[in-house]
Amino acid sequence: MSSISLIGEHPLATDSNNKLKSRIATLFTTTQTLVTVLPALHAWQRLVYLERLQQQRFSAGEERLSESQEEVEIANSVDLLMEGQNILIRPHPEQMDLAFRADEQLQGLIPKRQIQFLYSSNPKVRQAIKHRGEMWRITPPARSVPEMKKVIQDSRFRISCGDIYYYNRLTGTRYLTFASFAGLSALPAESLRSHLKEIADYSPLINRLGNPEIRFFMADGRFSSDAFKARDWGSFDEAGLGVVFRDLERQFQDALEADYRQDDPLCGRWRSQMVSALTGDGCDVEPEETQMGLSPEFFMQIKWLPGARIEDGELLFDAVLDPVVETQWDADRSTEEEEKCRGFIGNFVREYGDIEYVNVGRVIGSLSSRTAMQGRRDVYVAEVKLPDQEAAVVKLIRMQKFGVREHLDEGKDLLGAMLDSEEYTAYTLDRRIGCRQLGMNLPQRVTSRRLSETYRGTQAERRGTLIWSPYFEREFVYGVATDKMAAEKFADPDFAMQFARLLGSAAAPNMILGRASQDITVIFDDGDEVVIQDKKGLPIEIVVADHTGTFADYTNDLRQMGRAYATPINCRIDLVQDRSAFSKAYLDAFRDRFAAIQRRYFAKKRAFDSLFRHGYRDENGNFLFRWDRVLARLALANPRELAALIEEHFIARI
Repeated sequence: MSSISLIGEHPLATDSNNKLKSRIATLFTTTQTLVTVLPALHAWQRLVYLERLQQQRFSAGEERLSESQEEVEIANSVDLLMEGQNILIRPHPEQMDLAFRADEQLQGLIPKRQIQFLYSSNPKVRQAIKHRGEMWRITPPARSVPEMKKVIQDSRFRISCGDIYYYNRLTGTRYLTFASFAGLSALPAESLRSHLKEIADYSPLINRLGNPEIRFFMADGRFSSDAFKARDWGSFDEAGLGVVFRDLERQFQDALEADYRQDDPLCGRWRSQMVSALTGDGCDVEPEETQMGLSPEFFMQIKWLPGARIEDGELLFDAVLDPVVETQWDADRSTEEEEKCRGFIGNFVREYGDIEYVNVGRVIGSLSSRTAMQGRRDVYVAEVKLPDQEAAVVKLIRMQKFGVREHLDEGKDLLGAMLDSEEYTAYTLDRRIGCRQLGMNLPQRVTSRRLSETYRGTQAERRGTLIWSPYFEREFVYGVATDKMAAEKFADPDFAMQFARLLGSAAAPNMILGRASQDITVIFDDGDEVVIQDKKGLPIEIVVADHTGTFADYTNDLRQMGRAYATPINCRIDLVQDRSAFSKAYLDAFRDRFAAIQRRYFAKKRAFDSLFRHGYRDENGNFLFRWDRVLARLALANPRELAALIEEHFIARI
């Protein structure tokens, strides 16, 4: 890779206060020349470059460039911005090849990790980057909750009256939230008048970047500057001004979903949408997670990692996955994560053969509300594009909870760790068979795979050893987790009743299977139960995306679980119109489903009892022993009695 010539200082050079000397640069790709000179205007830098180029030609005894030749030089230039330790490329959507050429040239100056793209919300820009397996380069930088809170905190801005706006420094747009607007009611009449006039004056305007001066956060055109038109704010007396304000306040409120009526950085949905607004480039486009069909709880919860693409039949990993590429700027690279990326991608190529691209992302934290359990909990999402399919295939990947790494950390030797890992894989897959046999609605297909990674655990003598780590891969379940369902949905009686019936039906196998945490607390309705909805938005099915915790409680009396299985109704009872009908629908579905599973067991008892007889029975708690205990408990259960015990704990008794 050729080196870049500089006109001016290094683009990331800083002054004595550690501030960037220049925030603007222009790269001329025909000569690989980077101009950073001040004034920091792209137009000025182009003039400086052309003048320098003409001087060089004159010194070399060559003819001056013609006007058309100068136009070619300009046409092959790319605008850059510097931010922190990063260079941001401003691509033209119709010239992505030029942007990628600039990207490759800049990698001769700084590591690829420090080069990002602006305007990635433009569909053409976004698709071009995705197709290179580089979705990690279009992820907004603020990912952790503290980072997002800081972005929001630092974005409060004023025009002239007060700090009531959230300011996007990239687009120049100020976002006015309902909470900020409603807060104006506490102001004296003249201050309120000034604010309303300011909003009325600026909200119809477009700034020099072509973006609105003011946008009404999450109103999506349902409330706009039109509401402020044709009003003589100076003519209203105090009472009249109050009437007008309250009318505007009502219109703004009616335009919003409930989650956007309060400025609450602790609310994940509000926080994510606000950060997206403040860090976006002004294009109204769905986030990547939404375009992929992922449910709302995944929005801004995926950290995209280096991927791969296939060109001319050759698999090309992202350059940052090359273990040979090491620079002083790569100190924060996650080698373990990148190893796994290569392993996932390699397995996809083995499975599908020809692919166009693969993008892999790690789910940040846990989307479940339960207390963290022991073992590895890494979850990944992968988007695999096949040449013969219009839409990409979306896969969800979970690392096995206890693999070779975890058993080595327990102090076991390598052979013992490998055998225990294999045993746990079999245990997990047997549990899946048992769950399906006893009525739990799981995804149709789950594949067990392995990838190689370097051991970096607590056994010092084993560090650096290549181990094989198991993981489970399945197609993504498109829907919304029961505990993430929007509260306003339950105001629809049809939705509420169907939801209650489906949830009650899902509760029955969940109880039978003894799904619980390590401290034997019931696991249900906390993120793994996914609601599938029809075109009208009505629930038609609940799929249990992950059967974690099943067969954990195989000894306790089911009659002790009434309170736990009443909680899903109690926590929603204030959201529905008919509390009694909602509770009854859940309870009837639970009782009927439990009785149906029990009848099926009695009808085919021998098949159930002998399902896992190929294994050995260990009373210390292996799967066959747990299976026998769960079946014995099922045989003795009384569905009506269990339903009555749940009802005793309902807030609204039937």
